[in-house]
Amino acid sequence: MNYNIRGENVEVTGAIKNYIEKKVSKLERYFDTPPTSDVNVNLSVYNEEQRIEITIPMTNLLLRAEEKNTDLYAAIDLVVDKLERQIRKYKTKINRRTRQKGAPKHVFAEMETNSVDQAEDGDDSLEIVRTKRFNLKPMDSEEAVLQMDMLGHSFFVFTNAESGDTNVVYRRHDGKYGLIEPN
Repeated sequence: MNYNIRGENVEVTGAIKNYIEKKVSKLERYFDTPPTSDVNVNLSVYNEEQRIEITIPMTNLLLRAEEKNTDLYAAIDLVVDKLERQIRKYKTKINRRTRQKGAPKHVFAEMETNSVDQAEDGDDSLEIVRTKRFNLKPMDSEEAVLQMDMLGHSFFVFTNAESGDTNVVYRRHDGKYGLIEPN
């Protein structure tokens, strides 16, 4: 993995960098071959609060976690634990889905860059303050819901692998999921 560690209001020392690389590299045990993706780490300090955000974009998965703590090293440990839970959850869902379809046991293989980013809306003044462009990946609605949950977003835009149409899955107020398909 290639590490890109940036600090905002904090100097990224060699000790901090080594600690982050040591902790994040433990995630490689969940992959058959070590991922070749970039690991983007943003550190920031505001009013005695240490914040760390780690994003690992891969082909079929975007791992992202953020934690805040008064101790930077504790925040690093917490964010790595969160990423580990995301990987285990994703692996379990993929294996369960393939078993249900009668396919041979799925191997959680290497996933590389080019992950899907999500567009974010601006404020209520109808002024567009941010535009994001991303590639739509062909997938089924179950995988799209999984990706949406991994990103922590309330909606996810994707290309339906069966129909080839652009679809949107979203989280409803009752906690269930909805699917928007064109006519």
